[in-house]
Amino acid sequence: MSDDQRFRVVLNDEEQYSVWPADSELPPGWRAEGFEGAKQECLTHIDGVWTDMRPASLRRATPRAT
Repeated sequence: MSDDQRFRVVLNDEEQYSVWPADSELPPGWRAEGFEGAKQECLTHIDGVWTDMRPASLRRATPRAT
């Protein structure tokens, strides 16, 4: 893998995040979130936006404890 390879941030129906090579077709069940960059940039972006690791279905079923 090249250091200059670009990735995109993707998420699935449960709003779980991952990174995927920007020049590759997305796997079924995943959609582009809108952010692209170097792998570490994408991971940093995910760290900032994925603040509740629970799947979306679980978040909807139970309120977040504070």
